[in-house]
Formats: sequence, structure tokens, C-alpha cells
Amino acid sequence: MSTDAFALYGTHEAEDHPVRLTAGRLSADLANGNLRTIRYDGVEVLRAVSYLVRDRDWGTYSPAIRDLFVEQAKDGFSVRYVARCEGPDGSSLAVSVGIVATEHELAFEATALSPGGFETNRCGFCILHPIVGIAGRPAKVEHIDGRVVETRFPDRIDPWQPFKDMRAITHQVVPGVSAECRMEGDTFEMEDQRNWSDASYKTYVRPLALPWPYRIAANEPVRQRIVLSLKDTRSGQTVTGGPAAGSIRLEPGEQGGTMPAIGLIVTPEEARAVLAARDLLCEIAPQELLFHFDPDAGHGTQALKDFAAVAALHRGGSTLEIALPCRQAPAAETAEIARQMQAAGFRPDAILISPSVDRQSTPPGSKWPECPPLEEVYAAAHEAFAGIRIGGGMLSYFTELNRKRVPADRLGFVSHCTNPIVHAADDLSVMQTLEALPFITGSVRAIYGDKPYRIGPSTIPMRQNPYGSRTMDNPAGGRIPMANRDPRHNGRFAEAFALGYAIRVLDAKLECLTLSALTGPFGLVAGKGEPTEEGGRRPLFSVIKLLSSLAGSAWNGCTSSHPSEVLAFRSGSTLYVVNLTAVDQTIDISAFASVPQGTDMALAAYTTTMVKVFS
Repeated sequence: MSTDAFALYGTHEAEDHPVRLTAGRLSADLANGNLRTIRYDGVEVLRAVSYLVRDRDWGTYSPAIRDLFVEQAKDGFSVRYVARCEGPDGSSLAVSVGIVATEHELAFEATALSPGGFETNRCGFCILHPIVGIAGRPAKVEHIDGRVVETRFPDRIDPWQPFKDMRAITHQVVPGVSAECRMEGDTFEMEDQRNWSDASYKTYVRPLALPWPYRIAANEPVRQRIVLSLKDTRSGQTVTGGPAAGSIRLEPGEQGGTMPAIGLIVTPEEARAVLAARDLLCEIAPQELLFHFDPDAGHGTQALKDFAAVAALHRGGSTLEIALPCRQAPAAETAEIARQMQAAGFRPDAILISPSVDRQSTPPGSKWPECPPLEEVYAAAHEAFAGIRIGGGMLSYFTELNRKRVPADRLGFVSHCTNPIVHAADDLSVMQTLEALPFITGSVRAIYGDKPYRIGPSTIPMRQNPYGSRTMDNPAGGRIPMANRDPRHNGRFAEAFALGYAIRVLDAKLECLTLSALTGPFGLVAGKGEPTEEGGRRPLFSVIKLLSSLAGSAWNGCTSSHPSEVLAFRSGSTLYVVNLTAVDQTIDISAFASVPQGTDMALAAYTTTMVKVFS
């Protein structure tokens, strides 16, 4: 990989380029043995059909593929291979795969076999439907008992599975074209992956209500088959919904609102490093510092003293994020934290409090853990931290907030985080998570109305894993799900992702958006040996500084002809544009009057830029 690519991704490790396969008007990309971006006449029908094996922490195996055979014929294609997963204690699983496609049918079958048995949380097919153009639209679901139900894909994000006991699902691709996806070999169900900011509805094998992890028996084959059938009743016409060549057009959009405050998170482990980087903190000038405090992690008075020292350097607001242990009565625990705060001389402007146990997910079919009523937690916080604004929600992700909706009447604000590498960590999937953000914020607004609303910290690396016992270590700097370090955080990829994130949530009227720390693996300043710009700054530094400088200013929306590739907004006489792709783009800005630079401009891969315009 070139030096330029290293600057983009923070790693020399290259992603394998997918192989484009075609069968007449049907096309699909073959990547790591799975199919993604399945299109008909250029319109995305399915986002992916994958065969996945998960470990006991919901980590995804990266199987070794051998005996790969790919044949591209004039009117179809076929693929064969064997994928091998190596598990703990010498266990192994071999999956024999066959894929065959014609213009109107694609079949993907697999047989898994283990010589000595294999432990897994899930083993089998995963089908992703896209969300743009499908959310809220009709669907026909056939159940395993033969019942056929006319229904709709969820519009607001469903906290639980919208469809269970599935055998097939059919939807309209475009008028006159329908797609049926039939699942054989086991019972399937669907979850709304927008909960985790994935831009898809996921249909997966083995209901979550069944126990996990479970064991695949030795020498017992597990066979599954997915068949995508397309029915086209049109009279020879084609669709023009695929990626178009030429410029991406930007146009003025509707009147917007006010840019949110920008926050940075500070942990006890990084507080002294933040003190040492005080000049950079002052240069960014965030409106909010979010201090993380977890007594179960050993945080106490010393951490609060360090927080007080950092807060003294900061001209903006401060919030203490408390993961309340709830091992004793909430009143006793909050009173003890208040005593420690007083001893440390630390009085934040706000408290964000949530039971520590609520950071862990409670999947469908699982028993909710013991936890005091949230009303009791909030009442204790108001009592212990008198005169300080109290917020609540989840210290984990929107999923947990959607499944355990907090009583917000006594809260000054609600908050949650997101993370883009819960299920997949390839570059395309990470950027596609931005598509889900308006659905998340729209769902929060539907639940909590005009309640002040904060998001963050939301970073590419995962700070905590609600779905397993730990986040994944990543010493080799790969692209892996649920990793506590991600190489792209060091590159321009993260800069583009952050600005794209900010643009996608502008309509939510956030009070505060937190997308990073100052130091550490989630920070704007790189550690020793990591790729940096001048002064040890990661590329992300510049976009967070920019967003901080715009906080409180008015913004106007912009429409993009290809919003999955280029996004923009306008503040004052400046147009802010970001390229979310790995290729250079040509941007048509002729809809904006008096553009000094002309009507077209070039924008390099994962680049953000500013253009003076006059509307």
C-alpha cells in the first residue's frame, strides 16, 4: 500500500478488493467469500449475504479460505470454496460453500462440519437488507409454519426483532421488480441493525431466545441455503438507480438550526496527559468536557482531583459521567461520590448517571439483571448532587436506550453513544453506518420529544463491549470488529467519518456531540510511534477544532445527489464538504451563486474542504 493510503487508513494493511460478478442485470461483489452490494439494474437489492461464525464474545471469525473457484460465464457466475475456522482448544470448523447465479436467481448454500465439535454463539447465514428506500415500506413475510403476513419494514427503530420464525421475505425493489429471499436449513429471524448504527436490517440464523453459546456436534453436518429470486414484470425497461458517472451535485437545502456544542471525553487514565497537552486543549476550545467515573474500575478521589485540575484549564462546561455500581442503595453510593467530589474540589456543571449494569446488553430472551429502578437512581442523584443538572440515558449505545427506555421526566437531558464496528469493520461498512444516524436520532426524538439530547463519546474504536466480556485487543492494527484500537483513527478516514457524522445528526438539534478524547487511543493527539500530522496531531484534530469553532452558529442543509459518497452543509458563507469514499470525486456546486472557484471542484479520497459561496 502506498504512503498516501497509509495516511488515509493509518495502516499498511490493504483491504482485499472485491470481485465484481455479473449475471445479466444482476451483479454482486465477492469479498472474503461472501456477497455484498447485490444489485439488479443498478439498484441495491440486498446489502450482503454472508456466512458468519461467531465466538462466545460475539467476535466474528476470519476463516482461511482454500480451494477457491470462481467462474464468470456470459449469463451467470458460480463460486466454490472451503472456509476453515480455528477455535479454542484445538477445535476447528470447515464450511463448504457453493454459489450459483443467473439473471433472476442467486443461490448460496453452505455445509459446516467439525471433526471434534465446535463452540459458537452463531453459525450460519446473515442477510442484510438496505435501509434507504426500504424503511417503512411493505414486506411480505412467510413463516416456518407456512403463514404469509403482509407487513412493513420498521420505520422507527424496532428495539426487538420485527419478524421471527422466518422462512422467506419479499419486498419491492422498484415498481415492477420484487425480490424474494428464501432461507432454508434452520429458523431465521430479523433484527433492526440500525440499533447499532448498522445501515441494514439483518436476517440471521438461530433465534436469540435459544441458549448461546452452543456446541455444534462432532461430525454432524449443518446445512443451510439462501435463494434470492427476482421477479421483473416490466416491459424491457431498466432502472437508473446505480452509481452514476460524472459529478456529484450539491444543492442548497432547507433552513437548518444551530450547530451543537462539541465535547471531549476525559478518563482518569488520561487526565494527566490532558493536563500536559493543555495548549492543544485550549486551541480546540471544546464547549464541554465529559469526565468518565467508574467506582467499579477503582476510580475515586484522586481521579476527581485530576478532573478538577483539568476543569480549571477549561472555559466551557463540564459533565461527570457516572457508572453507578448499584451494589448498595443508590442514595448511599451517590452520597459517597458527592463526598469524594467535595474532598477533591470538583463540581461539574452536570452529572450523567446510569447503573453500571446497564452498560451490558440484555438480548431478546435473556433475563434482565438486578438493578434498582431508574426513578430511584435519579432521585438519589438529585439529592446527592443538589443544584447540579442531572442527565440520564445509557453510557453504552442506542440499542440499550431503545430497549430500556429511561423515565426522562426528572432528567435535564438524555444521552447515548454509537459505535460503527460492532458487527463489521471493513471500510465500506463503517462509512455506511452514517446512513443509520438520522434514523437513530429520529427514533430518540420520537420517544423523548424536545428533551435536550446529547450523543457521545462515539468513536471508531470501541470503548466498551455491551455484547461480550471485553473489547478486542488489536496489536496488529487490523480492521476487526469490537476492537479497542482501530488504525483508521490515525488517518484521514477518521476525519471524514467525524465530519460525516456531524452532518448526519444536524437535524437532531443536539445539545452536545462528543466524537473523541484529547489523548489516548480515542484521542486527537497520537501516541508514540503512531502516524501524525504536525505537532503529534491526528488528522481528526482539525475537524474537531473546526466543529468546535462553529458551535452555536447557524447552519443550512445541503442536498447531495449521492449522499453515501459526499455530504455537505453550509454555515454563513462557507460550504463544508466531505468525501466519504476511497476515490477522488468531482463535485458540482453550480447551484450555489457566485462561487469563486467555479462550478466543479475535485475532492480527494476522505478529504474535507471549505468553499466560500453566496446564496
